Amino acid sequence: MKKTLIIIAAVLGFAVAASAQPKAIGGRLGYGIEASYQHYLGDPNFLEINAGIWGLSDIGFKATGIYNFVFAQPAWSPRGFWSWYAGPGVTFGTTAYNEKNGKFFFGLVGQIGLEYEFWFPLQLSADLRPTFGFCDSEFYKDGISYGFIPTISIRYAF
Repeated sequence: MKKTLIIIAAVLGFAVAASAQPKAIGGRLGYGIEASYQHYLGDPNFLEINAGIWGLSDIGFKATGIYNFVFAQPAWSPRGFWSWYAGPGVTFGTTAYNEKNGKFFFGLVGQIGLEYEFWFPLQLSADLRPTFGFCDSEFYKDGISYGFIPTISIRYAF
């Protein structure tokens, strides 16, 4: 009984701590359209998770997870909140929805960006995300994939 109460208290404590952290949800636009979620793990660093469709002629699905370190928060405006961030992560996905033509890829990513959070719950950001990975397709040169595409994001912060 005592162990059960300790486990229940620990689970509730973790749930309360997770819900107290700032979060943001929205979308990204670059070489595709992605849903985006940010969860602040420590002040001011955050985890960013994105998933969506990508590509123009060979449309596929991609998911990415990045841990971003906030390096600077300049006071450029009296009411908003600026931040410069960068961090490492991983990405994986497919190059097509069709099972016959679908190719899997996996890669490492880096991200650097600038974010502005308004005094109301809206967040805008622009970033670059270089990607280097491996793919089982001849679409990429010798099975190596790479990318360097700028993106913009809009999120609801809560």
